[in-house]
Amino acid sequence: MTNYKVLFLDIDGTLVRPDDTIEDSTKEAISHVQAKGLEVFLATGRPLHEINELAKELNINSFIGYNGAYAIYKGDDLFQKPMNSSTVRKFLEIAKENKHEMVLYTNSKNVFTNLDSKVITEFMHTFHLHKNELYSPSVNDAVLGITLINLKENDSLLYKNEEGIHLSQINVDGMRHCYDVIRDSVNKGYGVQVVLEQLGISKESSIAFGDGMNDKEMLQTVGEGFAMGNGHPDLFQYAKHQTTKVTDSGVFNGLKKLGLID
Repeated sequence: MTNYKVLFLDIDGTLVRPDDTIEDSTKEAISHVQAKGLEVFLATGRPLHEINELAKELNINSFIGYNGAYAIYKGDDLFQKPMNSSTVRKFLEIAKENKHEMVLYTNSKNVFTNLDSKVITEFMHTFHLHKNELYSPSVNDAVLGITLINLKENDSLLYKNEEGIHLSQINVDGMRHCYDVIRDSVNKGYGVQVVLEQLGISKESSIAFGDGMNDKEMLQTVGEGFAMGNGHPDLFQYAKHQTTKVTDSGVFNGLKKLGLID
């Protein structure tokens, strides 16, 4: 059997169910592989300054956040890769012209183009964002990630002229009008690759679970990539395995398939 050494887990739709809870089987699975000596990372589009309670509940202190732009290993920074400030400014202009909203994530706060609209307050509630401020140009050089909010079906095309950038629709009910801005060169796959290199772990010894298109590169980078049963339909082609839904012990069943759980 392969000597697995590290597990990367997306949060929304992979660990966390639509009702914002975590299955007992998922908690059991994580605890089980930790006891076997595997390093466990949360790999998320969320800002890392907002997931402390979740991390504490799962006894995890290693992370890839902001869709691969920032990584922490056991409390110590591994790397940070801010976005190009010219890209940030261009996206702000497009959003303003088309009545879209944006949240720009730094390593300490969430900066919104609007703090009062219903669509923004719903977004904050869904993703438990508390360290929120109104946008100021002073943050342009420190943006680690962006989410676009309140887009109609074809509005994502407005942003596709920017070289080296693609949008990933958020795979959460009620939030499908939101799109993460993903860099081709900095994404969850990039973050995983850097972590593997820094820790001296081979691709074959790594595992990842995800459900959204922002997990595509991560699932391709590891040795054993699992798409959740509730995953975005376009994601399955990039995963080596498909497991059951987040509401049906998806992480547990995937790890069992690998022989890590009896």
